[in-house]
Amino acid sequence: MGSDSETDKTAQKVREKKQMSALAPIAKPLAGKKLSKRTLKLVRRAAEQKCLKRGVKEVVKSIRRGNKGICVIAGNISPIDVITHVPVLCEEANIPYVYVTSKEDLANAGATKRPTCCVLVLTKPVKGELGQEEQEKLKGDYDQVASDLSELANSMF
Repeated sequence: MGSDSETDKTAQKVREKKQMSALAPIAKPLAGKKLSKRTLKLVRRAAEQKCLKRGVKEVVKSIRRGNKGICVIAGNISPIDVITHVPVLCEEANIPYVYVTSKEDLANAGATKRPTCCVLVLTKPVKGELGQEEQEKLKGDYDQVASDLSELANSMF
């Protein structure tokens, strides 16, 4: 049994090294392990509540329409030209954004099978209303990730 867990750990380290080597050079600010886990949890909760825009086209359209939220971008996109304009749009609209290491992890958190370049977590759904309890849970996670992102952005500059 001890050897199985050791092989799992080494396989996980090899997977993490592959992900880090596949990262784009513009993937800054990159979420650490803890922030990445919190961010993907927020994406998962937002997907359950229908407060999520998936893909470059939907995200850009939502930002241009004035929707606010947190933009989560995958760092291992190839070619990188697909998403280079998204951080600029986010900065112009004062929307916090962060890179995560894997588009596959982002897709799993966003409840899709297809790898996703970026998602926009909205504070409330575009159609309909949330229940009070779900709204509070989503808002709590959202505020926590937003404060972590502002700390990360401040430490960069």
